[in-house]
Amino acid sequence: MAEVVSPVPGAGRREPGEVGRARGPPVADPGAALSPQGEIIEGCRLPVLRRNQDNEDEWPLAEILSVKDISGRKLFYVHYIDFNKRLDEWVTHERLDLKKIQFPKKEAKTPTKNGLPGSRPGSPEREVKRKVEVVSPATPVPSETAPASVFPQNGSARRAVAAQPGRKRKSNCLGTDEDSQDSSDGIPSAPRMTGSLVSDRSHDDIVTRMKNIECIELGRHRLKPWYFSPYPQELTMLPVLYLCEFCLKYGRSLKCLQRHLTKCDLRHPPGNEIYRKGTISFFEIDGRKNKSYSQNLCLLAKCFLDHKTLYYDTDPFLFYVMTEYDCKGFHIVGYFSKEKESTEDYNVACILTLPPYQRRGYGKLLIEFSYELSKVEGKTGTPEKPLSDLGLLSYRSYWSQTILEILMGLKSESGERPQITINEISEITSIKKEDVISTLQYLNLINYYKGQYILTLSEDIVDGHERAMLKRLLRIDSKCLHFTPKDWSKRGKW
Repeated sequence: MAEVVSPVPGAGRREPGEVGRARGPPVADPGAALSPQGEIIEGCRLPVLRRNQDNEDEWPLAEILSVKDISGRKLFYVHYIDFNKRLDEWVTHERLDLKKIQFPKKEAKTPTKNGLPGSRPGSPEREVKRKVEVVSPATPVPSETAPASVFPQNGSARRAVAAQPGRKRKSNCLGTDEDSQDSSDGIPSAPRMTGSLVSDRSHDDIVTRMKNIECIELGRHRLKPWYFSPYPQELTMLPVLYLCEFCLKYGRSLKCLQRHLTKCDLRHPPGNEIYRKGTISFFEIDGRKNKSYSQNLCLLAKCFLDHKTLYYDTDPFLFYVMTEYDCKGFHIVGYFSKEKESTEDYNVACILTLPPYQRRGYGKLLIEFSYELSKVEGKTGTPEKPLSDLGLLSYRSYWSQTILEILMGLKSESGERPQITINEISEITSIKKEDVISTLQYLNLINYYKGQYILTLSEDIVDGHERAMLKRLLRIDSKCLHFTPKDWSKRGKW
């Protein structure tokens, strides 16, 4: 699950190069809106008016997911096609372009996807888009063990690192490319027996596709959820859901919360405080020992994470909650979870920075802390896929800055070019080798020159990295970490 940046209008819109949006100022014509049954129905598609991040009107194509009537006025829940689901919303009749409405096609049976039931019969035909990034044979891929060295190129490069040609890397190790976000509509060949939190999207239905919580009050913040979360049904009708910011228990009203606070003696997350520097602390929480807190944390996190599912069995997981301290206590900023035993080298299952704390460097701090734990454990790690779109951006940024920091810190010995291997970068940073290679390719650093793979750091790359590091004020201090890894293979430790 992901750092997620602040929800701004237009965030999550489609990438450049995709099909253009429906634009223009159409005028609603109520007569054109009627279906053969005389009303707009679920499954219809039509342009809907919305404001983008530049505060301009646009008319993207949207699908009607639900219709409700409040005091004689109809509201329509719409999903903007090719936009992130966090932008879904209830709209009024006036914002619909009824002249371009597409009614759902009638089908005799519920459509299936790979043999499994679809989410709704009668929706307009959807083309499942699968984007597969193939590593071209011409794309240089350095060996993992061959040494690398500095190499000048046309006088424009400040530093370059070269690696001898070695065995080719498999084309599927770009596990964090942007297109991996679309991998969620693939059906796994067999269920995983571990505690994976990846959502099987094949079983999505109309209920889980819609936000069900209007607003959450958490301490001094009010949060607008982005996605569905399985809170009890009776709470979904409330205008505001009140949460205790220390134990995360939920209440129906402010009075219920105030009554709870007189009894709740927690002023920090349960579990062990394993890191503190300044006002920032990290608490390690065992999903088995603190089941109620862990489940409440998952419920809250699901409001802002779409690609993960909720497991009420939190026993296989550890939760690392980051807090900010003041005179009232330790306030939750974000968290990540990880499996106690991961057979696939995952060091993060879900990761989230709460919206009020986004775009302030806390996401990278969470990621850095997860890799700091991996260093203490003597392992390399990678986040569980798929990442959210915003999580992918955060991880790419962290990987890029961390790897560039290593490359720029290399020093020559005896006048020779400094050398380093992919394996050495992975061991120093605890970043999995596949993520190191995909990051080098993403930065376009790899070149082939005179039989060698050269990693060229241009002036633009170096200057951009130095500017970014000046802004990155929050860093993990390994001296402040007090953490002893456990051998979870021994069931008695659970």
